[in-house]
Amino acid sequence: MHILFLTDNFPPEVNAPASRTFEHCREWVKAGHRVTVITCAPNFPQGRVFEGYRNKLLAREIMDGIEVVRVWSYIAANEGFARRTLDYVSFMVTATLASLRVRRPDVVIATSPQFFTACAGYLASRLRRAPFIFELRDLWPESIRAVGALKQSWMLDWLEKLELFLYRKAAAIISVTNAFKRNLTAMGIEPGKIHVVTNGADLSLFRPRDKEGELAEKLGLTGKFVAGYIGTHGLAHGLETLLDAARMLQEEGQHDIHLLFLGDGASKTALTARAAELKLANVTFLDTVPKADVVRYWSLLDVSVIHLRRTDLFTTVIPSKLFECMAMGIPILHGVPGESAEIVEDGRVGLTFEPENAEQLRDRLITLSRDRQLAKELGANGVEVARKFDRVHLADRMLHLIEGSLFADVGAQRQADEPGKTIQETLI
Repeated sequence: MHILFLTDNFPPEVNAPASRTFEHCREWVKAGHRVTVITCAPNFPQGRVFEGYRNKLLAREIMDGIEVVRVWSYIAANEGFARRTLDYVSFMVTATLASLRVRRPDVVIATSPQFFTACAGYLASRLRRAPFIFELRDLWPESIRAVGALKQSWMLDWLEKLELFLYRKAAAIISVTNAFKRNLTAMGIEPGKIHVVTNGADLSLFRPRDKEGELAEKLGLTGKFVAGYIGTHGLAHGLETLLDAARMLQEEGQHDIHLLFLGDGASKTALTARAAELKLANVTFLDTVPKADVVRYWSLLDVSVIHLRRTDLFTTVIPSKLFECMAMGIPILHGVPGESAEIVEDGRVGLTFEPENAEQLRDRLITLSRDRQLAKELGANGVEVARKFDRVHLADRMLHLIEGSLFADVGAQRQADEPGKTIQETLI
């Protein structure tokens, strides 16, 4: 089978969509399938092309057996709605055109969070006469409405109509959460074509390891209880709450607790300015590092903080870093209610707190810094729970769903062309 996958994030970018897509495609190649990925020049989230790459009209490379086709797009940092939309639309156009140069795909998959990529996937599927599968990673544009990034409600209403069109046209929808499936079903989407394949972790990379002493010393973290946030510093993440907790800890003399931030995003400049204004000596900001090096920084953490702003929409999401934390054996302080909080509580892999509640976060940090045995138990539980979210098994499950959707789509099409024959007869 030849799988054509469209995504605007792919390694060497290190965000969740890039990691999931690469790790799934890698496993499908290992299973004997041909995989072509259409993406753009790596630039997320700074909006600068990575060293060694150029924003060319068309470029090709092979990555772990995956044929990667990179197309030109208008590149913008992960901030400013108008420029980001131009970025997304330009990729939609060039990715659709590039799909015409891909030899005989059997199925076209496109992934959100922004669904202009899904638009390209649908268009490519029509042009190539192949089934279209929508991988749903985020309820976009609902997430735009939730963070207030766009004020024109008429445009959001139009985008939501486009969203429904794509759901209905997809041969199958693969969602990353059960909550997303319930949401789509409530919209009137046929539940039988919605499947759930959660995020997970590459257990060959993310596993328990000792702290890197030299790195800790270099960053001035030796002897500290390190609480870390690793990931995108975006509007949705509400990281001001973490700075408020750090301010309280500093004012109360809890000097042994230190907060480490690693990553980039639309809010990072404001966050670093806020930390400087508050004169926070217990906070360190670091820029994004390559995927292979991220585990070195995870190893420094005594606890990982996961947080999103307080809004009903975010109760439906499961932050992908949750699985990496568990696999590393790092206890979690989890400020995201809903399906992800159930994983934390049911597996006893961490403690939850209310989103945007800095006082509760401060209290949980103090609790785990003083009760190291509890922290150790939570971390050990995480390693066990993470086995259920091994990326290898999840990729295999998604592959079976793709094959099933392909069978159903081809059968339905041929049966429409030759009424009276069964699906099995049309496929012989």
